[in-house]
Amino acid sequence: MQRLVDIIVSLLGLIVAAPILLVFIIAIWLQDFHSPFYVADRIGRHGRKFRMAKLRSMVVDADRSGVTSTSENDQRVTTVGRLIRAFKLDEITQLFNVLKGEMSLVGPRPNVMRWGVELYTDVEKQLLTVRPGITDLASIVFADEGAILADRENPDLAYNQLIRPWKNRLALVTVGNCSMSCYLRIIWLTIVGILSRPMALAGVQDILRGLGADEDLLRVANRTEPLAPAPPPGASEIVTSREFA
Repeated sequence: MQRLVDIIVSLLGLIVAAPILLVFIIAIWLQDFHSPFYVADRIGRHGRKFRMAKLRSMVVDADRSGVTSTSENDQRVTTVGRLIRAFKLDEITQLFNVLKGEMSLVGPRPNVMRWGVELYTDVEKQLLTVRPGITDLASIVFADEGAILADRENPDLAYNQLIRPWKNRLALVTVGNCSMSCYLRIIWLTIVGILSRPMALAGVQDILRGLGADEDLLRVANRTEPLAPAPPPGASEIVTSREFA
């Protein structure tokens, strides 16, 4: 049933979004006369590599900087790219990956290998037992990821200390434990989050309670308190700068 929903929603989504995509494809190309798409390797189910295409929101060859996390004030993001990121338009082209069966609408966000999957603990590797998704609980809770990383001297380190520990805990709660009802609610809350973040976060709380999440995760997912460095799932120590030397 989930796969059927993936196919139907992806097809409808691409048809409805086609005119908007065309406008931004032209705008990106006119900006610097380079490809409007950014195609990069991601790690999917069972550790298999796949190619994921997104509308390009950064300058050409932005990935050569070696930084994988993007802050709100990242100078690599273009003017058109800021609009694309604000409305999550760069995610729409991932519907092609859903149609191909490489991704699902709901699942842990696909990660890169360097400073991503290669850092996973044995516990975090459970995320690779399911298809990665376009959205999940963490996508809703950390929709402001760029703002969290803004002005950080080392965005990758800040991501691994502040966001990764809770983002992956949120994903692990749903791995193998998310019913069709849960799956559809996450899709709905992702849409709600565009209009009302408080309503979306309240919905996330309901889902987490239903899945038996612990109080620490519920507290962080509520996003009423500043984030503090924490170890990733399955680790006893916080990620240090030595890992990013």
